[in-house]
Amino acid sequence: MSTRPALALTALAVGTFALGMTEFVITGLLPQIATDLSVSIPTAGLLISGYALSVVIGGPLLTASVARRARKPVLIALIGFFVAGNLISALAPGFAAMMTGRVVAALCHGAFIGIATITAADLVRPERRSSAIAAMLSGITVANVAGVPLGTLLGQQLGWRATFWAMALLGVVAALSTAAFVPAAGAGDQPGATWSAFRRPAVWLALGMTALAFGAVYAPFTYVAPLMTEVAGFGAGALPWLLVLFGLGLVLGNVIGARAADRHLMSTIVAASAAMLIVLVAFAWSSHSKTPAAVTLFALGVAAYATVPGLTTRVIAAADGDNLVVSAAAVSAFNLGNAAGAYLGGRAIAAGWGYDSTPLVGAAMEVGALALAGALLLVGRMSTRTGDRGRSAEVF
Repeated sequence: MSTRPALALTALAVGTFALGMTEFVITGLLPQIATDLSVSIPTAGLLISGYALSVVIGGPLLTASVARRARKPVLIALIGFFVAGNLISALAPGFAAMMTGRVVAALCHGAFIGIATITAADLVRPERRSSAIAAMLSGITVANVAGVPLGTLLGQQLGWRATFWAMALLGVVAALSTAAFVPAAGAGDQPGATWSAFRRPAVWLALGMTALAFGAVYAPFTYVAPLMTEVAGFGAGALPWLLVLFGLGLVLGNVIGARAADRHLMSTIVAASAAMLIVLVAFAWSSHSKTPAAVTLFALGVAAYATVPGLTTRVIAAADGDNLVVSAAAVSAFNLGNAAGAYLGGRAIAAGWGYDSTPLVGAAMEVGALALAGALLLVGRMSTRTGDRGRSAEVF
C-alpha cells in the first residue's frame, strides 16, 4: 500500500479509536459517575444503552441527510459532533445533560464509521477492500486493548470528567489528521441510491447475520467480570489483564479475518462463525477453571473479530454499490447485536441459569447467524442463475 492511502487509513483509524474509547470507557467509570450525578448505578447504566440506541437509530438517518455531500468535510463535521458531545459530558451538571452529551456523540458514531468504511474501501483496489476496512476499524480494537484501560485509569486518578476532556481532545486530533491526510475526492451517493438498496432481501439478510453474529459475542462478554471471578475463580485484580488478553484476540482476529475475506468473503464469514460457535459452546464448560477460561476468552476475541471485516464488506456488497446509508446500517446492526446479546444473556441469568449459561445464549444466536449465512448463499446462487454472475463471484 502506498504512503498516502496508509496515512489516510491511519487518520480514519484515529477517529474510530476515539469512538471506540467513548463507547466503552464508561463501563469502568459508572460507579464514579453515578455517585457524582446522584443516581443509582443501574440508572447510570442507561448512559451505555442510550448511546447504543442512538447509534442504531441515528446513524442511518444522519447519514442519509449528508449522503450526497462530499465525504471529507462531512467526516470532519461529524468529528465536531463527537467533540461537542464529549464536552457536554465533561461539563454535565446532572444526569440529563450527561445523557444529552452521550446522544450527541453517538449520532456521530454510526455516521462516521459508515462513511469512513466507504472512504477506506475506495482508497484501495477492490480485492483489498476488506483489509482497508479492517485497518480503519483497527482503531476500535486498539481502543479495547489500550484506550479503555487508560481512560479508566485517568478517570480513577483525576476524576471521570478528565476522561471526557481527554476524549474531546482526541477528537480534535482526529479532525486535524482527517483534514491533513484523507483525500478530498469522493462524492456522496447519487440521488435515489440511498434507501432503494433496502428493497434487496440480501441487504436485510446481511444485516441480520451481522447483528446475530456479533450479539453472540456480547451475550457472555457483557458479564465477563462475574463469569471470570465468580465462575472461573479469578480475583478481581486479574480482570484488567484478562480484558487485555481478549483485546489482543480482537486484534489478531481482525488481521486474520481481513486477509481471508479479501480472498473468499462468504467462506471466511461462515468459517469464522462456525469457529465462534465452537468456542462459545466450549466456554460454557471452560469457564469453570482459570486456565481454560483465559484461553477460551482469547479464542473468543480472535473468532469474534475474524468475522467483522467480512460482515461489514458483505453488507456493503449486498447493496450492489457503495451506499453510505447501508454502510451506516451495518454499524447499527453491530450495536443492535450488542444490545440484544447483553439483554438475552441477562435474561438467562435472571432465570437462574447462572453466568455460565451466557455463552450458550451466544451459541444459540450464532446458530441463527449461520442460518442467515446459508440463506445468503442461496440468494447468491439464485443471482448466478439469473445472470448476475460477475457480482456473485465478487461477493461469494
